[in-house]
Amino acid sequence: MDFTIQSALVPVEQGYETVDVQIVDGCIVAIAPNLNLVGTAVDGRNKLLLPGFVNAHTHSPEMWQRGMIPPTPLELWIAELYEFEPLDPEQLYLSALGTAVETLLSGGTSVVDHLVMVPGRELESIAAAVRAYREVGIRAFVGPLMQDEPLTASIPSGGVEREHIPYQRSTQESIAVLQEAILQFHKPDEGIVILPAPTGLQLSSDDLFEGFIELSDRYTLPLHTHLLETKAQQMLAHEKYGCSAVEHLQQLGFLSDRTSLAHCVWLDDADIAILAETKATVVHNPLSNLRLGSGIAPILKYLRAGVNVAFGCDGSASNDSQDLLEAIKIGSILHNVTDFDYRHWMTPREAVEVAALGGATGLGMADEFGSLTVGKQADLVLYDLKNLSLLPRTDPIGLLVLGRPTQAVDSVWVRGDRIVTNGSITTINVDDLRQNLFDRSQWVTNRQSTKIAQVEAHYRSVMNLPEQMRGYS
Repeated sequence: MDFTIQSALVPVEQGYETVDVQIVDGCIVAIAPNLNLVGTAVDGRNKLLLPGFVNAHTHSPEMWQRGMIPPTPLELWIAELYEFEPLDPEQLYLSALGTAVETLLSGGTSVVDHLVMVPGRELESIAAAVRAYREVGIRAFVGPLMQDEPLTASIPSGGVEREHIPYQRSTQESIAVLQEAILQFHKPDEGIVILPAPTGLQLSSDDLFEGFIELSDRYTLPLHTHLLETKAQQMLAHEKYGCSAVEHLQQLGFLSDRTSLAHCVWLDDADIAILAETKATVVHNPLSNLRLGSGIAPILKYLRAGVNVAFGCDGSASNDSQDLLEAIKIGSILHNVTDFDYRHWMTPREAVEVAALGGATGLGMADEFGSLTVGKQADLVLYDLKNLSLLPRTDPIGLLVLGRPTQAVDSVWVRGDRIVTNGSITTINVDDLRQNLFDRSQWVTNRQSTKIAQVEAHYRSVMNLPEQMRGYS
């Protein structure tokens, strides 16, 4: 449907301007004051119009563990997470719906879902998530989370000889699942992209990475993975490869301008130079990095070196939400304490550009969306500037990024389709979603993890932590 957003406030170099925006066949065709009406009129008065943000890294199935796992480092947290992962594709469908809704209502129009799958039912799992994203109408990049090494292999050996139980799915089986997923579900013209997304070097062999690189090249797909989220992963990379994880990924040919890398907390200057040279993208997940004690990624240093950066919420078991505006706020002001030169700090306008254009760039799609530009697809968000949390009137983007906006999204369009109107999702029944999530879950108390015991003692040893009489739980 063609439409014209009338009298909306948009950012320009010297402040803001009130303009009309014409959309024809899902694309922006004109941006200027007092344009002739094309199609349906949309009232943009007292509203801020911005490009949609990209939730550039999350794991939708983790919604079922939201608020459940106590504060622990990643290597212990993930052991408990996998012990209680969803076992039903219908749950994956519901959690993908929930992830999409929360992303949209916090300004996101795209989501990169590093999808945890039900073992033995991988294609059903992918189908469930894809069905959810298609129903909601959000732009979705679904990366089936693949590994071929067991959890115990993700912790440095510390010089101790260790045996690992083989992973349940072989390398070739994982590659075959991904290829079939591409053939069945990859429909970029309909807003669904399947991307190769190995878990990370700590849990994926070189053979798996190389197989995924080949599929990426064959089908021209973006690549995604975790990278150096924790100190332990940095130690493991040097133990396995005799060089940094970034150097190893470069040697494998994994890094390019369509590669996005979640976390990147433990990079050194040589690593940063490689990312700048290869034009790979860092996805900053500040909330999960704080929640799991992983560290603070040096985002200001990355930006100054010319590395593209995007924002992600990460999964709802390590955040524990999908509020993009919260991630953008924390991901911006957190770094005011990492660099005393305030001229390096991220401004609200820079944060908005990172969240939108930075995310699109990391997916190799900056020519298609990510900015208010004639010729790009209409992935757009209108914010209500008369919402109490955005008052009194000062700087609209400052209020949006530095404040705590609640229910401030008025309308959202993805590829020109309006899927949020007057603050409500129009494509699905959100009340039914809430009831389903409630009915299929239960309050949890005094839960004990058995898998923690398999890794905790060794983890504490290699990380030089003191022995203790009992586990954390």
